[in-house]
Amino acid sequence: MKDMVEFFKTIETADFENGVPAQYSDFSKQTVDLLKQDELKITAAESLTAGLFQATVASVPGASNVFDGGFVTYADDVKVQLLGMDPKLITEFTVVSAPVAQAMAKLSAQKIRADIGVGFTGVAGPDPLEGNPVGTVFIGAYNDKNNTEMVKEFHFTGSRQAIREKSVLCGFALVQEII
Repeated sequence: MKDMVEFFKTIETADFENGVPAQYSDFSKQTVDLLKQDELKITAAESLTAGLFQATVASVPGASNVFDGGFVTYADDVKVQLLGMDPKLITEFTVVSAPVAQAMAKLSAQKIRADIGVGFTGVAGPDPLEGNPVGTVFIGAYNDKNNTEMVKEFHFTGSRQAIREKSVLCGFALVQEII
């Protein structure tokens, strides 16, 4: 991606109230195609997006070549149970944090034995969480093949659904960045 910083800034404030704008509609297919091309498997651990990222991956024809399964870890204790996350990480940094998003990405990839893991944590609303305003989102991405890790903080605007859709789109952008 030529200018990821500019892309992320645009998405943070873009209007997603009527769904994902048309210019981004093939982003998931582009990402799945890149994964297929490089013969990489992807998984995710999702909190605020509650499976929307994985559902979007699976909506792309041929996704079964790159996606075997993943995790919806909405509650803190489920992050610990399913992913094996150290609860001290959540206690120390809060669940809405870069270290937790990155751990979700890496642990999900390790558990599923996928090449790429993506972790989503944040506040979709309607209320703030642990002192974080609505729209605060952290997305982590991990590539086991080239040992690349990336985590980004976002401050999305819009409705609960718009925040979730923006999170998914930016998750795809991070995956493209680390492949």
